Amino acid sequence: MDVLYQQGRATAARVRELMPDAPSYSTVRALLRLLEQKGHARHTQDGPRYVYSPKRPRGSAGRAAAKRLLDTFFAGSVEQAMSTLFDVSDPVAPEELDRLTALIERARKEGR
Repeated sequence: MDVLYQQGRATAARVRELMPDAPSYSTVRALLRLLEQKGHARHTQDGPRYVYSPKRPRGSAGRAAAKRLLDTFFAGSVEQAMSTLFDVSDPVAPEELDRLTALIERARKEGR
């Protein structure tokens, strides 16, 4: 999906070309079909080739994935998720902590 988001549209050959440690061409085609079946990608036909693109904008897909991650691994707890992120990440820059604090304050004001 990362290649599709970066390119906007791409054939299986182009996706394979841009993948690090790419599997075989037939495996890439199978992965793209699977992404399409799961509703993450779609294709149009350009002559004999299929051209794939993301079905949803990256931000929308990211929010849905974050929600699934939160529900699956943290029982819906933002606190547990943030605690884990702080445990596994490198030291957080003071500017980033300031931005996180601002997000928390905004969430409090908006009642989230």
